Amino acid sequence: MAEGGEEVRLIGSWASPYVVRVQIALRLKGISYEFVEEDLKNKSELLLKSNPVHKKVPVLIHNGKPVCESSVIVQYIDEAFAGTGPALLPADPYERAVARFWAAFIEDTLLKASSQASSGKTEEEKTEGKEKVAAAIVTLEGGLRECSKGKPFFGGESAGYVDVILGGLLGWVRAIDTMQGVKTFDPSTTPLLAAWAERFGQLEQVEAAMPDGKRLIEYAYARAMQAAAAAASTN
Repeated sequence: MAEGGEEVRLIGSWASPYVVRVQIALRLKGISYEFVEEDLKNKSELLLKSNPVHKKVPVLIHNGKPVCESSVIVQYIDEAFAGTGPALLPADPYERAVARFWAAFIEDTLLKASSQASSGKTEEEKTEGKEKVAAAIVTLEGGLRECSKGKPFFGGESAGYVDVILGGLLGWVRAIDTMQGVKTFDPSTTPLLAAWAERFGQLEQVEAAMPDGKRLIEYAYARAMQAAAAAASTN
């Protein structure tokens, strides 16, 4: 129950970076909430009723009203709790538009490239996806330079909307980096993002929301084994 008697519930899955985004936003705003862990293999009536279109997490339920899609939820939290905690989106309309642009870039370019890199049908497709990821990261370095204006975060002096959208992915970025022996945010090529990732990840609210790295790696290996077994059974 949030302050003022408002009911805030979050339906999610511990490993979902999209759910982590919402948890970070809630914690940065200082909003208390109830977390409802969802079994994605046996979806609950609450989830199906709350998100009948996509049937996916996360879903924020605020005073009985569901809000779906992580980026939409984060913006909703900022607006619905405008008088609570720091603002996530800038007050200036132009700066707010710029923040939304870079958030959309993360969704539409970086994440799509990441999906191709990990799930491409051929090795050529996967290699092309990895090249797209590398190019997107370099572009995002410029986005951080533009948004931060030399300050610590995309949001300036404090973490904002773009920080939350990208920061929710950090747990998986670190897990994949460990598994593959790479550095997604490499100090030698993207020093601003590398420093940002360290800085953002050390925020108390972010640490509290971030899933355990070892558990994520174990989960990733288990998923890979399940996928391999499924593929073998169809051959």
